[in-house]
Amino acid sequence: MNIGIGLFGLGTVGTGVVKILQDNAEQISKRTGSELVVKHAVVNNLTKERTGFIKNFPITDDAEDILTNPEIHIVVEVMGTVDQAYDIIKKALFAKKHVVTANKDLIANRGQELVKIAEQNDVDLFFEAAVAGGIPILRTLSQSFTADEITRVAGIINGTSNFILTQMANNHLSYTNALHLAQEKGFAESDPTNDVEGFDAAFKLIILSNFAFGIQPSLNDISIKGMTNLTDTDISDAGSFGYAIKLLGVAERVGDENQAISIAVSPHLIPFTHPLATVNNENNAVLVNGESVGEIMLYGPGAGELPTANSVLSDLTNIAKDMALNTPGRPFNSFNQSIDLAKPSQRFARRFVVIEVDDTPGAMYSVTGIFAAAKVSFSDLKQTLATNGNARLVTLTHPASDAQLNLIKTTIRNADGINLRAEYKIFS
Repeated sequence: MNIGIGLFGLGTVGTGVVKILQDNAEQISKRTGSELVVKHAVVNNLTKERTGFIKNFPITDDAEDILTNPEIHIVVEVMGTVDQAYDIIKKALFAKKHVVTANKDLIANRGQELVKIAEQNDVDLFFEAAVAGGIPILRTLSQSFTADEITRVAGIINGTSNFILTQMANNHLSYTNALHLAQEKGFAESDPTNDVEGFDAAFKLIILSNFAFGIQPSLNDISIKGMTNLTDTDISDAGSFGYAIKLLGVAERVGDENQAISIAVSPHLIPFTHPLATVNNENNAVLVNGESVGEIMLYGPGAGELPTANSVLSDLTNIAKDMALNTPGRPFNSFNQSIDLAKPSQRFARRFVVIEVDDTPGAMYSVTGIFAAAKVSFSDLKQTLATNGNARLVTLTHPASDAQLNLIKTTIRNADGINLRAEYKIFS
């Protein structure tokens, strides 16, 4: 069986898809019983030089060359846009062509609509490469946890932020210098806002939450805190207590009988002994906790030409198998349920809190009084001299809710001579 593929985008990932299809054609054919062949590619810039693969198919800039071609059965979208990609994918599905995409922003925002269109037209829509690059986390959640109840999915799901934090911790670079290095190596965009402010991880966490808990959160449902205010002193202080700092996406069941879902992206302190603390540079890792299986971790490259392309190929081969068995049109994830989002009073964690106070008599008493009023107690406390000559208090708390921390933050904002410099959760 010959299966024609139409490719939108021949950048890093698109080129990788073509390379794998051409280099591993015989193996793919043996495993799927079909021959997967790129019939056409559509790009925005026809003058750009493209190398690394055999150019045995036409390359044009007209989407209709793919959408109206009856020899093309599967559309692969790896363009990186949102509105244009949405229009193309929607047209492809209505044309009864299967679709594979790596577009996390689009799937997080409009994935449910596109899934319904795919079902109505009896075609497949897969997007494994949209989350964590080469790590097969979505198919693992949809197929390997069908009989288990997931209690938490969490991990390092943005390679840019992890590279920066690794350089700050291991090579003692400032945030600015670590960011510049990430840009030089191609791990960060010229405008890194989506990565360092946590939005990229939030889009991925929306998709993970859908697969893990059957819910469809929006960006407004997620508590998002980036890492731009994180300092090398924070990293050093965390290290002195035995913790690394990583930007994590965490979706978990909380509250009475675990009947609510907390969804957040923020820097977390992770014990040096925890596997996530050893995930460095651009690599990703996702933890899944199930009531039956316990905790598992999937680790691997979170981006890059061939790792991400490999996830695209996983979707392509699954479509080929569905076509052979005449079973297309089943949703990638059919798990849907209604669960309340957690309130601040239901989100508990130990905290790492950094406060600077005027070096005057009674300042420490004022700080401890603020925490006592919120019924938050310390498990560890360290006092050093801040760069401006004030006292720097670094505390680790016992478990406290977001509501309690909000009370502390409000009180500190209204207090004279006391400033909150950092507050991060401790992952356990």
